[in-house]
Amino acid sequence: MQRTIFRTTPPDPEVEAENDYCVKLIQIMYPSLVDMQTAQVCIGCISAELLTEEDAEIVNAETANRGSRSGARELLRKITRGRPGWYSKFLDVLRETEHNNLYYQLTGRSPDHDEQDETLSSLKDEPSGSDAATEQSTAGAEGSDNPESIDVNTTEETEETQDESADLYKGENCDPRQLPNSSEPSQPDGTDLAAAAARGPEKADIVLRDYQMDVARPALEGKNIIVCLPTGSGKTRVAVYITKKHLDCRRAEEQSAKVVVLVNKIPLVEQHYSAEFLPFLKHTYKVERVSGDSQLKISFTEIVKKNDVIICTAQILENYLERSNKGDDEGVDLKDLTLIVIDECHHTQKGGVYNHIMMRYLKQKHKNKRLQKEQKMPVPLPQILGLTASPGVGGATKMAKAEEHILRICANLDASKIMTRSHGEYKKEQNKTSLKIEDRKEGPFGDVIKKIMNAIHTHADLSPTCDVGSQNYEQWVVQKERTAAKEEDQKVRVCAEHLRRYSEGLQLSNTIRMRDAFSFLSKYHEEERKRKTTMDDEQTIQITDTERFLFNLFDEDKKELMELAENPEYENDSLSKLRTTILHEFSSREEARGIIFTKTRRSAIALSQWVQENPKFDDMGVKAAHVIGGGDQSVVKPMTAAEQKDVLRKFASGKVNLLIATTVAEEGLDIPACNFVIRYGLVTNEISMIQSEGRGRAEDSSYTLVEVKGSGVAEKECVNEYRKSMMNKAIDKIRALQQADYDKKITEFQIQAIREEMVRMTKKKKKDMKNENPSELKFSCRGCSKYVCTGEDIQKIDTMHRVNVSSQFSKLFIQRENTTLQERHLDYETNSFIACKDCGQRWGSMMLYRGIEIPCLHVKNFVVALSGKKISKCTKWSDLAVNFSAFDYAEHASQVVEDSDEDEDEDETQ
Repeated sequence: MQRTIFRTTPPDPEVEAENDYCVKLIQIMYPSLVDMQTAQVCIGCISAELLTEEDAEIVNAETANRGSRSGARELLRKITRGRPGWYSKFLDVLRETEHNNLYYQLTGRSPDHDEQDETLSSLKDEPSGSDAATEQSTAGAEGSDNPESIDVNTTEETEETQDESADLYKGENCDPRQLPNSSEPSQPDGTDLAAAAARGPEKADIVLRDYQMDVARPALEGKNIIVCLPTGSGKTRVAVYITKKHLDCRRAEEQSAKVVVLVNKIPLVEQHYSAEFLPFLKHTYKVERVSGDSQLKISFTEIVKKNDVIICTAQILENYLERSNKGDDEGVDLKDLTLIVIDECHHTQKGGVYNHIMMRYLKQKHKNKRLQKEQKMPVPLPQILGLTASPGVGGATKMAKAEEHILRICANLDASKIMTRSHGEYKKEQNKTSLKIEDRKEGPFGDVIKKIMNAIHTHADLSPTCDVGSQNYEQWVVQKERTAAKEEDQKVRVCAEHLRRYSEGLQLSNTIRMRDAFSFLSKYHEEERKRKTTMDDEQTIQITDTERFLFNLFDEDKKELMELAENPEYENDSLSKLRTTILHEFSSREEARGIIFTKTRRSAIALSQWVQENPKFDDMGVKAAHVIGGGDQSVVKPMTAAEQKDVLRKFASGKVNLLIATTVAEEGLDIPACNFVIRYGLVTNEISMIQSEGRGRAEDSSYTLVEVKGSGVAEKECVNEYRKSMMNKAIDKIRALQQADYDKKITEFQIQAIREEMVRMTKKKKKDMKNENPSELKFSCRGCSKYVCTGEDIQKIDTMHRVNVSSQFSKLFIQRENTTLQERHLDYETNSFIACKDCGQRWGSMMLYRGIEIPCLHVKNFVVALSGKKISKCTKWSDLAVNFSAFDYAEHASQVVEDSDEDEDEDETQ
């Protein structure tokens, strides 16, 4: 195999001597320089291109975790490795940030010196080496107001200061001789900065802090581990370092290497690729990323073959592992991989795609034990590296169960150790506040909504067993709608659907402005009316008496709701508390930057608009934007990965200083450090809480919980605090186990997991046998119960789309343009939907597949019966374990062409 070798031209001797001299000066002045205002100097260094964005993040994190002096030390380490000319730029930064005393000490000039153009910003004519240092010391003694200041700094340091100065330039470059697979040269005493500076910008090297190197060490020895570090502690950087050492080692041993980095969200693919793995590995290794948004024209199998590091969503790897399992040439085998990095590995639990992948691994591992006993060659398996900020406790209330939960995750990942490091000794405790709300004295807006809901209850003969608007009520309504659809009771079904929307509107009025809640309800009814009309008025769509009753009911109270929504007297107290908190944060900080976490996409968008429209926030310099998820499960239009990235880029640069986000921002996404976090009526579990807290990384950061009526967040937060403490204690107890005891527990959990998987697969096979004949499936419209088709009429495309191209089916639906639905993938796109001719119920979308329009069905829009028995819960095609026939593109395409030719002949005849 031909190998490319990169050679760097050594620096010119004069330039190298000049650099040595500058580095020596910084080293001499270290005790004074570390007292600089690190945050200000860091900003100046970014502007002067002395620091990259990544460097600045490391400096800011060090400042937040260990204090300003430690941050200054990190900053100095970074800039002394820059390109020639860094010293003069640094002097300019000191002057611009008004660090005049440091500037005069470094230049040897006094404050009243007039010859500003003769500073040491250009050193080409200066002597080098020890002579230069001597002359500089002399100049300082003669020109400074305090002649002894430099002598004190250089000759009267305490032992502690000298040790710290010597360690300043060691940084995290631990002696590679102590680590396996390392190829970087060591610096014996840590003071030879010329070599470090001559190597060029930091991106060429991966430098870990001491605690990062500690947690990485077992992985560098080839062991499977879980790295458990708080958000913002550089878990991904540790993974990049381990990946590089893994590749370097196998290359040195002339062995093949293949690394796959798995993530659970599409935006994380691009983030890990562009911000972490590519910058550090691109000069030596081939790095590629693949996700559902990728536009690559070659198969995943080929991408794996052609690249050293592949970053992808876990589902893609699982799909191709399954293909290989079925004997497909386009599959991927675990034995083809040498290292798998699993991001957010706490999701490696029952039912998750991470666990499906690792179950394949565990089965093969235990098969290998049998092969070894039979003296046969075992199948090679990849090394596993898991990354998480919090494994959680899995809802445990006792320590033993918390330990079991974490041990099961370790077993699922086949981890020999869980590596962690507490930051408590370095980071100040966040200022945590919980704000409780008072009930409204009057709530006429909500009262009108409840009056409407009670009228619907009476009309449909429904008797709710819980308070309207509560979470329990919403669950009750959903169940009623499903049962009514199954029983073909259209009156109850449509009433339950409207009740669900009114319940959501009631919840919104307790969270955001009443006008936003009213807008939601008004828009919903407009869409429902449009669904009952056609653009050309050629087709009459049936409107039932119940639907007419529901429309009239809203119309009767619409005017009153609109008037109440505009009356600020009845606004909810949660919004008032949120306003006060935001104004406090921005008025009490020099540079405020924060995140508000909220429950739904709709509330995130509405809160962002509320901030943007409020003049008080504008006066305080608040610049808000929202970021929401990219999935299409919600009725609210999702954000694309590009849109998310754009908002986060603006937040990082300061163009946006208040981010309003759903839980998408809690986990994984690279959110820049901020100094306050607000959870607005949103509490889920201890993992989510830890992820949120980790977003506030500044030293003086605050964490505020604002209660929303009916959310119970204050009580849930107390439970999460208890679980967080329990989790940390459980991890400590697990780490304290003897390795033999730990290994025994892991093996027991793995055998149990394999046995449970075998039972599950057996049940699945039985289910598949019962559902072998698609003709036994009957599909009816969920809106009007009209018979539509059988399973024999349905075909599948690429194992995920279900289509019906029969001529009989084409007579049953109408087609409409849908501007909010525009998906573009490799082979197909959709820009319209299909709906029932009789009642307007959506059935799916019209898909343009390889030049042919094909009706694509969404099973949630139908009532499905199997062998005459209705299936109560069928929301996705995977719920139907039926072997539908594959779509024959060639046959259908030829039929379309024939029909087109016949139409043209008829036109010519006429």
